[in-house]
Amino acid sequence: MIVLAVLFAVLGAASNAVGTAFQRKAASTVSRGGGLSLLAALVRRPAWMIGIAGVAGAALFQAIALINGPMALVQPLFILELPFALLIAAPLMHRRLPGAGWHAVAGVVGGLALVLVAADPSGTRNQAAMVRWVPVLALCLGAMGAAVALALPSRSALFRAAALASAAAIGNALTAALMKSATDRLADDGLPAFLATWQTYGFALVGVGAVLLLENSLQAGPLVASQPALTIGDATVSLALGVALYDEQIRTGWWLLPELAGALLILWGVLRLTRVVPHLADFVH
Repeated sequence: MIVLAVLFAVLGAASNAVGTAFQRKAASTVSRGGGLSLLAALVRRPAWMIGIAGVAGAALFQAIALINGPMALVQPLFILELPFALLIAAPLMHRRLPGAGWHAVAGVVGGLALVLVAADPSGTRNQAAMVRWVPVLALCLGAMGAAVALALPSRSALFRAAALASAAAIGNALTAALMKSATDRLADDGLPAFLATWQTYGFALVGVGAVLLLENSLQAGPLVASQPALTIGDATVSLALGVALYDEQIRTGWWLLPELAGALLILWGVLRLTRVVPHLADFVH
C-alpha cells in the first residue's frame, strides 16, 4: 500500500508538471487576450490538450495515492512537481537549466528524501468523524481568510505574495484532506456514495479557491516570496491535517533533527531555484 502511495504520488507530481509545462507552451503560442477567444485558440493547440490531460491525470494519481497512503507521506511528495516542471519545461521552452539550478533541484529532492525517511509517516484511516472536521474547517478557512485580509494593497509586494501563497497552501492541503475522504467513499461504496458525501463538493470548492489564490499570489509579487510559502506550507499543513483528522503518525524525539535539516534543505533549494533560474515563473506557471 505504501509503495503504491509513493508511486502514484510521484506520478501525480510528474503529471501535474507535464500539464503545467505544456499549458505554458500552448499559451506562449497564442496572442494575448482573454475569455472565450483565448480558450478557442488554446483548444486548437495539441500542447494545451496534452497539458489538460496532464492536470487530469495528476488529480487521478493524487486520489489513488491518498487512498493507499497517509497524507503526511503523499502531499510532501508533490514538492517534486517543481523540479519535474523545470526539467520538462526547459527543453520544451528551448531554455537551459543552469548548473546552479541543477544543484537546487538536487537540494529539493535530497531534502524531501531526508524528511520522509526520518519522519516515516504512517496511518491507515481514510475517514474522520464530524467532530474532527468542524474545528479543522474552522481553523483552515479562518486562516485562509485572515491571510487574504492581511494581503492589503498597501502592503509590500513580497508580503502580499507570501500571504496569498500561504492561503493557497492551506487550501491545497485542505483539498487533499477532503479528497482523501471522498475518494475512499468512491472506492468502498461506489459513485452514489461519492456524490452523496459533502467532502466531494468541499474539495471541489476549496480546490478552485486555492487555484484562484495562487494566481493572485503570482500577480501580487515575486516568485521568491510565493513559491517557498506554497511549497513548505502545503507540506506542513498536510502533515498537521493528517495527524488531526486521520490519526497519522510521524517520528519525533531526535528524529526531529534530520526532519528539520531536510526541511531547511528543501527551503534552500526552492529559494535557490527562484533566484538562479531565469524567468522561473515562465517555466512553471
